[in-house]
This record gives sequence, C-alpha cells and structure tokens, in this order.
Amino acid sequence: MEPAVTIAAVVAVLNALQLIIHLSQRQMQISQARRLRHRGEGLKSESSTDLSESTGPSTEDITVAMGHVDVVERRFWARETSTDWWDRIVLQVWDESQWLRNFRMRKGTFLELCELLSPALKRNDTWMRAALTVQKRVAIALWKLATPDSYRSVANHFALATCITTTPTVDLPTPIVDVLLSKVVTLGNVEVIIDGFAAMGFPNCGGAIDGTHIPILAPDHQASQYINRKGYF
Repeated sequence: MEPAVTIAAVVAVLNALQLIIHLSQRQMQISQARRLRHRGEGLKSESSTDLSESTGPSTEDITVAMGHVDVVERRFWARETSTDWWDRIVLQVWDESQWLRNFRMRKGTFLELCELLSPALKRNDTWMRAALTVQKRVAIALWKLATPDSYRSVANHFALATCITTTPTVDLPTPIVDVLLSKVVTLGNVEVIIDGFAAMGFPNCGGAIDGTHIPILAPDHQASQYINRKGYF
C-alpha cells in the first residue's frame, strides 16, 4: 500500500474517532442539562406541563449542543452559625447584674420594652428567611448602643450577617419616640418621678442624664458656705 494511502486512512480513522468522542461528550452535557432542568421543575406542582417534551428541545439544550455553554452543577451553602449565646445564655442563664452591665437595664424592663414596641417592630416572615423576633431586634439595638462593639462584633454575637445588624439599630429610635414618649414623659407623672428620685436620695429631681451618680465631697467649711449662698449643691 502506498504511504500516502496509509496516511490518508489513518487520518480518516482519527477524524472519525474524534467525531464520536465529541458527539458523546455533547450528549452527556445535554443529558446533564436536562437532569438539572427537571430537578428545578420538580419543585413546581406535579400537574405542570413539561414544555421540553411538547415543544422540542429548549434554548439551553441547543446552546449546550452548539458548544456555547458549559454546564456546571450549582450548590447552595451557608456559613455555620449558632444562636445558643442569645437563646440560652442570655435569656435563660444571665442574672440581673449581667443584664444591667451589658444592656443597661434589667430583664423585666427589657421584656416590657419589647411588649410595648412589638406592634411597631414586628416583621413578617418571607419565603427566603424567618423575620427577626422583636426581642432580638431590641437586643441588637441596645447592645450596639450600650457597648463600643462594631457591627461585625454584634453580628457574631447574634449569629447574623453584618449588614442585618444595622437595621434594628437604625429602626429602634423612631418607635421609641412615637410609642413611648407620650406614655413615659408626661406632665401628669412629674410628681411621681420627683417622689421616686427623692426616695433614692435625690430630692427635687425630675430627671437624670445617664445612670451614673458621682458624689462630690467638698470640705465642710466650703460646703456650708456654698449651701448658704446658693441654697443648693
């Protein structure tokens, strides 16, 4: 056999094998695309019509067959988090001193605050995720206001994304003003507030900024002169 004829025969065989391999790979890609499409359609009702069977191959099948799309199987993932710190440690284990030190209020006051603000702060669940509870929304805002923590640190405490922790902090002041201001700061209970401060050792006091009392102990002779001249100290 002539060398040229042998070479031509080998080239023809190789071309035929390459064509077979190419067609096999495309058939596998088409099958995989159909499986992925059927898997997505399985989430719909069983009575839905399979358009791929009634109208012929879909655009996805055609593009895959032409080599324009490489089918890649996708997967869902989520960062592992835990709400044990809030659900168990804070709500069930912490005593009053820990609540005062971290949230600047007692647990009973916190629960009462959540109950009063619930109509304004409650959100509905969506198909993507469950809404934050009113207690957690209030706790996030109070924690951010009571501590110098960053939003990233607050997010790690409450097992949330950093972007989500900014919303309760921004949303809380408006309901407090709209709902609580008229109930707490009124002229009708000024005498009650003054009597309450007097019982704690602060006579003629109708309000306080911050919650820290710093006593100033002056020498007796200077203190008596200041009281006699001004009438207060």
